[in-house]
Amino acid sequence: MRRVQIVEDSDATAFGLDATTRLTRQLARLDAQPAEADAEAALRGDRVYDASVLRALLAAPEGTWLVDAEALPVAVRFAPEGAEAATRALAEGVLPPGAAPTTAEALAGGYDPKLRRRNAPFVLRAEDPRVEQALFDASYKGVTDAVTKHVWPPLALPVTRWCARASVTPNQVTVASGVLVLVAFWLFWIGAFGWGLAAAWAMTFLDTVDGKLARTTLSASRFGDVLDHGIDLVHPPFWWWAWAAGCAAAGDPLGDGGAAVAVIVAGYVLQRGEEGLFIARFGIEMHVWRRFDSLFRQITARRNPNLVILTAAALLGAPREGLIAVAAWTALCFGVHALRIGQAFLAARRGPLVPWMAQA
Repeated sequence: MRRVQIVEDSDATAFGLDATTRLTRQLARLDAQPAEADAEAALRGDRVYDASVLRALLAAPEGTWLVDAEALPVAVRFAPEGAEAATRALAEGVLPPGAAPTTAEALAGGYDPKLRRRNAPFVLRAEDPRVEQALFDASYKGVTDAVTKHVWPPLALPVTRWCARASVTPNQVTVASGVLVLVAFWLFWIGAFGWGLAAAWAMTFLDTVDGKLARTTLSASRFGDVLDHGIDLVHPPFWWWAWAAGCAAAGDPLGDGGAAVAVIVAGYVLQRGEEGLFIARFGIEMHVWRRFDSLFRQITARRNPNLVILTAAALLGAPREGLIAVAAWTALCFGVHALRIGQAFLAARRGPLVPWMAQA
């Protein structure tokens, strides 16, 4: 395990964690730990660091000095023989003669494949009022559906902040969202579409909050990840099936022998297959290949865009037609993705496919 010395500290908290506790948890995720002796790097404990900055610093060559936006030294990767002088200079907030400082952007900027976005790394004073917003923004995926990307963030931030301060765990939020999955299913089944949509949208909101809470509090777990993704993967087809049953319960059956539901469920499974094929064959996710693919992901036939269609239909008093529209949209999206796979095979003849954000 790598050893890192922490100098200075701060009592300021963000999402319920003081800066030193947050830094210690971040280091643990990088197979590193705080240490007073035999360290290979030093960090100011009164700063909050983007995770990518810490990862890059530990991999940087000896002699790398990191400065913040105020040009003050906040971290250094040093050789063992120079540890004492480097740590002293860091604690005093001065760069030693001959040091060549680097910024967070220069050290860790670039495309982040895990979060599917261009990284905007930061180092902020623990007392900076922008810290929680920066940490929250850093927890968001860049490529997702339009509701998650544009509607939920301003609502999810205060809820995530409250959960962190109230010691509500990500798994507790996930379990609550799982309960709402069942509530929405039952309400759709009996034809109570308005209340069912309220439960469904509340579930999708909590589905946003649990991930952000786990990342901002550094409390993600293997079990929580499996639980969250398992619920996300399994429940949508059951909702659409329940919606079809609800149409019959409300006296407006589909009258097509379940064809619409079959198209939606088959399209859902096949689109997941298309995405898996793209990753297996080309080594990147389908939705990050070109800008078009990232934009199309915002509206492609997944849970939230389908709920938008069904909500509009319910408001118009046409739940049956709404489900038929979801089926048509699912089939169209499957065709678009099939076309993109074909185009990717042709493009791959000229060289490996690269995410468009990694080319910027």
